[in-house]
Amino acid sequence: MHRTEYDAVVVGAGPNGLAAAIFLQQRGLSVLLLEGGSTIGGGMRSAELTLPGFLHDICSAVHPMAAGSPFFSGLPLADLGLEYVYPRVAAAHPFDGGGAALLVGGVEETGAGLGKDGRVYERMMGPVVEDWGVLGPQLLGPLRWPGFLGGRDAAGVLGLARFGVKALLPVTALAKRFDGREARGLLAGMAAHAIQPLENWATSSFAIVLMVLGHVRGWPVAKGGARRIGEALASYFVALGGKIETGVYVRSLSELPSSRALLLDMTPRQLLQLGGQRWSSLYERQLRRYRYGMGVFKMDWALDGPVPWADERCRDAGTVHLGGTMEEIAASEAMTAAGGHPERPFVLLTQPSVVDGSRAPEGKQVVWAYCHVPNGSVVDMTEAIERQVERFAPGFRDRVLARHVYNTVELEEYNPNYVGGDINGGIIDIRQLFTRPALRWSPYRTSEKGIYICSSATPPGGGVHGMCGYWAARRALKDMF
Repeated sequence: MHRTEYDAVVVGAGPNGLAAAIFLQQRGLSVLLLEGGSTIGGGMRSAELTLPGFLHDICSAVHPMAAGSPFFSGLPLADLGLEYVYPRVAAAHPFDGGGAALLVGGVEETGAGLGKDGRVYERMMGPVVEDWGVLGPQLLGPLRWPGFLGGRDAAGVLGLARFGVKALLPVTALAKRFDGREARGLLAGMAAHAIQPLENWATSSFAIVLMVLGHVRGWPVAKGGARRIGEALASYFVALGGKIETGVYVRSLSELPSSRALLLDMTPRQLLQLGGQRWSSLYERQLRRYRYGMGVFKMDWALDGPVPWADERCRDAGTVHLGGTMEEIAASEAMTAAGGHPERPFVLLTQPSVVDGSRAPEGKQVVWAYCHVPNGSVVDMTEAIERQVERFAPGFRDRVLARHVYNTVELEEYNPNYVGGDINGGIIDIRQLFTRPALRWSPYRTSEKGIYICSSATPPGGGVHGMCGYWAARRALKDMF
């Protein structure tokens, strides 16, 4: 590795590292981006995991946050080959005995499928959808004084207050507004993306944001695989004059060329393991107290045809939440958080080849799914996951041509930021929502001047949106000038 001096060095070429590198390169700085793997992308990688011709996303698969990212949406990624394709149904939530709740189209269309709870859903979600243009940039960042305060935008203040009243609730409390299984189940499946017990405070925020994105942006997949997002970002960065080196696994800061700013797309555990660096005693103590959440057990299948869903409307869905009722999902997530392995886990399943024919040979499909497990678990959940799919899609196993699995240890080997299989880079509960990774004036600054953390362990947390990297790069730029 050349020891040329750069204005900034970014370590880790996942969505946040790429966002940080692009932001700084756009401002005329010279930036070196280093990646430990043989390819860039982090969670945005795709490969033929099962059979030749079947292209699977290794981690992220459906990208409402990428499509709705305030930073990524302002980049010319479509000109560099990135194309999002949109399932007709963003997400489906089937139930025993038939029937399903669907996140589809606008608020009214989704509400129409929720029976007597439809009007309640419209009253709850309508104002948030209307306010999203103001709320989105505010929520996808660190805790800060709202930019629209100061008398300039009273409507923005009111919108943030309306959102907060609902979002800070446990989703189990918010669900009390509804009577039917459809609306309650839909909420539970959305909130389960938080990877924590549904009784936790602020789990409603995950459900509301994901549903809003479904109405405002849809839940797209990247045509040709999640890797296309990373490839487009990297192409743009290089076109700006940035430099990328892969296969460079940084174990000590002494290995790095000199720079004015160093941005690390790492979680607290990796920061503590870095050689050649001593953090302040207070900062090190806070890093050691950082908490990781549940892990995931992830599966991919090559199928000889579409999933035979009992409710055929699920065949048009890019994402399907499997877990039954609100009560069943809440019990499953609570048991997992306590260290157990439910017989009927909540399963998050995606079927990208519903809208992207490039993923599989004609007439075939690829399917991706995971369930939550205790952090670091090596229990094989294949049987439990496939039973859940069969429960709502009888005959599913008859269509399986091949399968591939990752347990939590294998996921961490694939990406060291997935500590114990935690794909969010640390639990995003109310205690760590705004204090990740440490309680500081700026969460992106470390205790060492000129060194910043830009991973999903900083606000706003996990997801392919790049906003952690964007905000860290903004902080670094302000400190440099």
